[in-house]
Parts: sequence; structure tokens; C-alpha cells
Amino acid sequence: MSKKKKETSEVSENTPKVEETVEKIEEATDTAKQAAQESPVVKRSAHNTAAAAAFNAAGEEVDVRRQKGEKRERKIKTNKIPYERKKHLYGYGFIALWLIGSLWLFVSPVITSLAYSMSKTTLMDKADALAAGYTSAGIRMEWNSFAHYIRAFTGDADFPRLLVESIGEIIPQAFVIMIFSLFIAIMLNQKFRGRTLARAIFFLPVLIATGPIITVINGDMASQGISGATQFSALFKTDLVSELMEFVGIYNINPQFTTFIEELTANILNLVWNSGIQILIFLSALQNIPPSAKEAANMEGATAWEFFWKITFPIISPMILANLIYTIIDAFVSTDNEVMNLVLKQSQLGDYGYSAALAWIYFAIIGAILGLVVVIVSRFVYYENE
Repeated sequence: MSKKKKETSEVSENTPKVEETVEKIEEATDTAKQAAQESPVVKRSAHNTAAAAAFNAAGEEVDVRRQKGEKRERKIKTNKIPYERKKHLYGYGFIALWLIGSLWLFVSPVITSLAYSMSKTTLMDKADALAAGYTSAGIRMEWNSFAHYIRAFTGDADFPRLLVESIGEIIPQAFVIMIFSLFIAIMLNQKFRGRTLARAIFFLPVLIATGPIITVINGDMASQGISGATQFSALFKTDLVSELMEFVGIYNINPQFTTFIEELTANILNLVWNSGIQILIFLSALQNIPPSAKEAANMEGATAWEFFWKITFPIISPMILANLIYTIIDAFVSTDNEVMNLVLKQSQLGDYGYSAALAWIYFAIIGAILGLVVVIVSRFVYYENE
């Protein structure tokens, strides 16, 4: 009993000391918090190696290293540019060359072309320029507002006619190319022997119809400096079918039949020639269809026809729109297009103002057609994120 009383008296004696210690700790804590708010905290770290880490402190950053037995403080150089801002600057740096090239090689010529279309242009040599009061030769412009645009529809008998004929031929041709490209892409997506070779054959016209190769095939050897090799272009002529019919002995037996065969073969060759890019895009879209969709359709008993219209067609519908836009643009700007030939002819004759006006009219009409096509076709396009 006396022992318990002794312990109780000791606890009561120590209680004021504990309370005093707690108060001192709380007071020190409050003082430290107040000091941290009034002045930034400097975080320090001691390292014995060179691989010292920087501290992201609210104030300055200090690295403490041990050199020759002594601790030395060295202020770390901090980057004042935030990381996200730095990433944005890197992106702008990567596209800077493209922006400069676009402004120099695209935007500037477009503005110049628009100025030509509203001006009367005259090409002057140095003598004419000096006589007219200019210091150098070049193209001189005289403002004439919309005179060239009015002339295109009222004073030129060829442009409206060729424009209507071009639109009437290109729109059906674009849809035929789309159907043919999709059909060939579905075939090339199947598993069969020689599939890689077949894909290469259908894509070969895209590689051939670039640069001087297509010019050589068309027989324009002089512009390429190989005028003595005219026999090379004969290998690519579409009238080889006529020569084959003549060799067999059935040529001109029936003029209507001969004409039909010649037009049919020419159209088929042109169709294959203009479908390489579209086939490649459709093929990539078909390969993105997940195998699980095919397995689920087979388990549900869906036929190939149902699988195409309910799974394949909706998945590749965005690529159908992209291919349609590409096909229309490619057909409108083709060198075989009569409107393009008329524009280039006016430029070659030196009438740059009228040529630019025709080009801008043609551009506006193509833009309107593309806008109408996008509005109509977009209603049938399916996007997975919707």
C-alpha cells in the first residue's frame, strides 16, 4: 500500500514537468511554422558522390557535397521555363521549317496569284521595262478588278463548256473508282498465294506515274532529253489491244465492236491506273477490323453479306470519305483534265492574269463540290468514339 502511494506521489510531482515540456515543444513548433511562412525553406542534402539530386524547394535549391573531407554548398541552376511550356517550344521548333517553307513556297504564291487574277498583267523584258520607267524586267500589273472573272463566263466560249463537261465526267468516275478500289481491296485482304505480288501490281501505277516516268510513257521524250528512245513508250500504249486484234485478224470486222473493245480496255486501264492509292487506304482500313468481330459474327450465324454491311462497311466508312475526297481532287487536277489544260495554256500564252482568274474559279467550284460531298457522305460515316 505504501509502495503505490509512493508511485502516485512521484507521478504527481513529474506532471508539471511533462506539461512544461509539451508547452515548450508546441511553442517551438509554432515558431518554426511562423519562420517557414516568413522566409523560404532551404532544403539541403549531403552527398559523397557526384550523383547529387536537386530539391524542388519553394525557395532556392542547394546541393551539399563532400569534397576533400569538407561539406561545400553549391547553388543549383534552376530552369525557370515550366516543363509543359518547354514541350510546346520543342513542338514549335520542329514545325518551324515547315512554317517557313509554307509561307515562302505556298502562301506567298497564292497571294500573288490572287493579285494577278484581279490585274492586267504584262510581261516586260529589260528594254520595255526601261522604256516604261521601270528599273528591271518582270511582270507588271494593272488593276482591273473582276474583269477576268466576267470574261471567263461571258467572253470565253470554251471555259463554261469544258467546266460542265469536266464535272459531268469526274463525279461518276470518282464513284466508279471508289467501288472498284473497295472491291480490289477486299480481294487483296484475303489469304491466297501470291497476295504480296498482287498488291504490288495494283500499287505499281502509283510509283510509275510520278515525275519523268509518266512523261516518258506518254511519249514526250524530248522534254526528258531521250528523244531517241521513242520505242520505249510503245510498251505502255493502250492501243496494244487494237494491235493484238489486228494480229489475230478480227480488227475492223465490225467497227462498232472494235470501238467498244478499244474504249472498254482504255477505261479499264485508266481505272486501274487511278486506283492505287485508294486500294492501299482501303486495305489498311480492312486490316484494322478486329478478328473478334469476325468470330462473333460467325458465332451469331451472320453471312458474308451481312458481315460486310453491318460490320465492315461502318468500320471503314471514315476511309470511304477520305478516299472520295482524294479521288475528286485528284481527278480535278489531273493533267488529262481539259479545264486544267485550258488554265495552263493561258499561262503559257503569257496571259497570267486570266489564267489565275480561271484557276481561282476552278478552285472555288472544286471547294463547293467537296463541301457538298462531305456534308452528304458524313451522315453515313460511323466513328467508334461516338
